[in-house]
Amino acid sequence: MGFLNPFLLVALAAAAIPIAVHLFNFRRPERVDFSTLRFVREIEATAMRRVRIRQWLLLALRTLAILFLVLAFARPTRTADASVFEASAAQSLVLVLDNSRSMTLRDAQGALIDQAREVGAAVIDATGAGDERTVLPVARPPEYRPVPFVTPGPALDAAQATVPLAGAEPLTAAVARAASVLENAAHPRREIVVVSDLQRATFTDSTSAALPEGVSVTLVPLGGRRQTNTAVTDVRVVSRIIEPGRPVRVEATVTRWGGGAGTIGASLLIDGQRVAETAVDLIPGTPATVPFTVTPPARGWLGGEVRIEADAAEWDDVRWFALRVPPPPRVLLVRGDGARADLVSLALAVAAESGSLALNEVAEGALAGADLDRYDAVFLVGPSSVSASAGRLAAFVAGGGGVLAFPGAQPEALNALLQAVGGGRIDGALGLADGPALGTSTDLDLDHPLFAGVFDSARPTPEAIDVRRIARYRPGGADESTLVATGPGPPLLQEIRHGAGSVLLAGVAPDLDWSDLPQRGLFVPLLFRSAGYFAAGSSVADTGGLDPSGSIRVTGVDAGQPLRLVGPDGVALTPAQRTVPGAVVLDVGDVAARAGLYRVVQGERTLRVVAVNEDSRESDPAALDPAEAARQLEAATGRPVRVVDGAAGLAAEGEPAGTPLWTVFLALALACLVAETLVTTRWRPRPAA
Repeated sequence: MGFLNPFLLVALAAAAIPIAVHLFNFRRPERVDFSTLRFVREIEATAMRRVRIRQWLLLALRTLAILFLVLAFARPTRTADASVFEASAAQSLVLVLDNSRSMTLRDAQGALIDQAREVGAAVIDATGAGDERTVLPVARPPEYRPVPFVTPGPALDAAQATVPLAGAEPLTAAVARAASVLENAAHPRREIVVVSDLQRATFTDSTSAALPEGVSVTLVPLGGRRQTNTAVTDVRVVSRIIEPGRPVRVEATVTRWGGGAGTIGASLLIDGQRVAETAVDLIPGTPATVPFTVTPPARGWLGGEVRIEADAAEWDDVRWFALRVPPPPRVLLVRGDGARADLVSLALAVAAESGSLALNEVAEGALAGADLDRYDAVFLVGPSSVSASAGRLAAFVAGGGGVLAFPGAQPEALNALLQAVGGGRIDGALGLADGPALGTSTDLDLDHPLFAGVFDSARPTPEAIDVRRIARYRPGGADESTLVATGPGPPLLQEIRHGAGSVLLAGVAPDLDWSDLPQRGLFVPLLFRSAGYFAAGSSVADTGGLDPSGSIRVTGVDAGQPLRLVGPDGVALTPAQRTVPGAVVLDVGDVAARAGLYRVVQGERTLRVVAVNEDSRESDPAALDPAEAARQLEAATGRPVRVVDGAAGLAAEGEPAGTPLWTVFLALALACLVAETLVTTRWRPRPAA
């Protein structure tokens, strides 16, 4: 037990006043005349015994009343952790302050971060002369270095300067970091005090936080009610093939925790301009998918954001994404010897004239010497052999390129390529060229990016394709799927994924003797969208931010001019950069720690836009029960954890209070005074009859 006003304890000397009055009672006894002295002596003995009992009882009650009153004014407390909040040997203390984004929320006592700063100040004020005090926020700017202070002033300033930041580490990791700070502590007594709202989603992780035997841990929980929060927790670009002037589908996820069901507004912005709005019906605990449609006006990188109506936690009411409208696909058309490629060449040439793609045609023999790095897609039309180029084509696909292959007179000629990319094999063909129809096309994977958005609701499926001759393909790869099936059995279109790219294998040649595919409405879109699908690769959108190493990979860089990184605030930096095959890597580290859109520019060109978003787990305000939090922290640290009530365990003015006991002592003093009054007025010793 401790006292907030220990100097008042000197008033305990006042308890001697009733004793002095009792011992030096100078009242003269009254003179009474009696007829018989024997009776007087008997009455005197009996009365004196009763008087003495009454006097001793009054003395005890008056003395206790004074003692209890003095103790009440001295403000006694039962301290939860004597090693931290009572004066003793010098100690080294690390104050772990939770300043994660969830600390911006409020309860009846105000903002949680303000409460954390007040409690932190109370802990620092409770330290004694000669103690070391270190303030360690769980979210820190890159330049922050924990410093042990030997006086309270700088530590108090550090606690008051702590503000909510993104990128907070789990509390268990922060405790482990605090233990590393204490490794070089000046005093053998070492304390870690954790002040947190105990947010469940970010409390612990797999990081080892084992503490040495000499370190004690105290947990001070904050937050007095269940919080309510609504956040944009995810944004993704659904469309894989993105072209200027064509609709692109974007889906956002909005989640509400706590509170009741309701409707809020959501907006989609592109480069700061609002392009779409909608209303979102929310049920607490159930993520809601919000679809948007946007039409990119031009090619290049665009910065996007999805916003909802602002609430108490404005930091998660927006989520950023970057959308890339790629340049026209670069297509290499390889004409097989003796194969009919005119229909493919005509369709692609029309697109090339309009600027929708860049086309280069070569004969089959020139494939071996072609620079595949200059292209996004290679269209093989009826090659007689690809054995010499199979390895190069497989590497091209693995690097993100794509191959659309049509069989020729000898369909087995494509087996070398199929083997190189881990696909199945072709065993001849079914049917005869210009012969009777074997069947028609059947199922078509309308969810695949090749066909998504191609067919409207009035005509949701394409016309059936009559097949006369088809390559007998037998799937054999683990990562492949049929996009268009046929009645005869072999697929009309099969996708074999390999590395970052894929091979689209057509079952028929682009020849009317094989099928009527060239006459159907699917033929031209299949060629165009295949080129766009291969060109898009995996870089059509960016919602995840930096690589784990804190780097950005940029392609299309001109030699001789450095790259700059322009942050959300418009400030441009020139980060460290290194050249790798086909790209330049920017090592930005913690430079891009703030949420928002970052543009990589060279001169006046924007080469890439990177979207950096905060951890959506911090949007869930659900907190652990303090007992459960202590159990998890004990399991992670291997040390016992004391829990101090954040509201009553520490005084608001930075005084060590623990559990206040002054009301108990005041009640005892009042009880003694009431009892003394009753004894004085109701109990009067009477002489024996």
